[in-house]
Amino acid sequence: MPPDDGTDLKNKKTPGQATNKAKAALTQAGEGLQASPIGQSFNGRGLFYVLRLGLIGVAVTAALILGGREIYNRINFVYAYDSRIDADLIIVSSRVAGWVTSLEVTEGSEISKGKLLAAIDSRESKLSLSELEAQLLGLGAERQRMEAKWRLIDKQTTSLYSSQLSQLEAARVVASSLAPQLKLAKREHQRAQKLFERKVFSRRQLDQADNAQQQIERQHQIAAAELKAAQAKLEEAGAERSRLDVLDGDLNMLKHRKAELMVKREHQKLDLDDRTIKSPITGVVDKTFVKVGEYVTPGQRLALVHDPSKIWIEANIKETEIRRLKIGQKVEISIDAYPDTGFEGRVLSVGNATTSEFTLLPSPNPSGNFTKITQRLPVRIAIDQQQGLLRPGMMVEIYIDVRNPDR
Repeated sequence: MPPDDGTDLKNKKTPGQATNKAKAALTQAGEGLQASPIGQSFNGRGLFYVLRLGLIGVAVTAALILGGREIYNRINFVYAYDSRIDADLIIVSSRVAGWVTSLEVTEGSEISKGKLLAAIDSRESKLSLSELEAQLLGLGAERQRMEAKWRLIDKQTTSLYSSQLSQLEAARVVASSLAPQLKLAKREHQRAQKLFERKVFSRRQLDQADNAQQQIERQHQIAAAELKAAQAKLEEAGAERSRLDVLDGDLNMLKHRKAELMVKREHQKLDLDDRTIKSPITGVVDKTFVKVGEYVTPGQRLALVHDPSKIWIEANIKETEIRRLKIGQKVEISIDAYPDTGFEGRVLSVGNATTSEFTLLPSPNPSGNFTKITQRLPVRIAIDQQQGLLRPGMMVEIYIDVRNPDR
């Protein structure tokens, strides 16, 4: 081993000093590398790589959250994004023809049941009604005249008939009383004839018997004639009373005529009432279709109204989801017009036929070419009105909670 000298001791370094110098050398080399173009390129790529990894992580996390939420919703809810608020939109039409003389409402007006919406010219209808009223009054006067005539004829014919009936009875009594006298006179004449032939009675006595018979016969004939005359007069009195039957027929005709005129009057009153168009419900006016001065015809639309308190949601649900629905299930509702407000409802009814069955042009597939399309069934959802905010036609999204199938 060579001896140690001072030069070797000065050049010898400790492990700590060597380490520090190595660190300093590496730091200087690194600074030089960063200052070089190669080092700058390396730093930019690293930053981009880190940012890309971060964005990928955020996207994956968002996809997991959204995917999990979608899976959760598909399992626990039946949803539809194209549902609408619906209501009974009532078209108010005219039943008569005429000129519109007034329009008392505008679009958006609040109305109550029975409120006047519009009026149609009623002058001609009023004149027709007045004419019918006059005819009814004239008919009443004619009936009173005929009833008075009936009472007069009744009194006259009743007294006449009673008088003729009494005369007939008197004539019948006289004729009946003369009949036995005539028979007795005929027997006396025959007996006198025989006694005259035997020379018992004289000619004078025979003439007296013959004269008595002829006198009784004349009296009997007069009584019979009077009886026939009394019968004829009684029949004539009866014929006079038959005028009452004619008057009864005329009165019945007047009765039916009055009934006919009363029906016409009621029809004319209906026509007059129909010229004042009134609201059938309490609600709002959605739209008006006519203006003052226009001529309308029967059945023409005048206004469109609905009751805001009676609304519901009409949703078309896929047939593959119908089996999960039950009446009364809770529904979460989101309305596009009010995205920050949540609404709730209940399943009210489930349709019994698909919407395709109600199309104007059904496709029976006569050619045999068939493309299977998932059908939809209408589902009605009950929802309460919220201070008049909900209006027919608004788009809504619904989520039917099917987690409890017994609900």
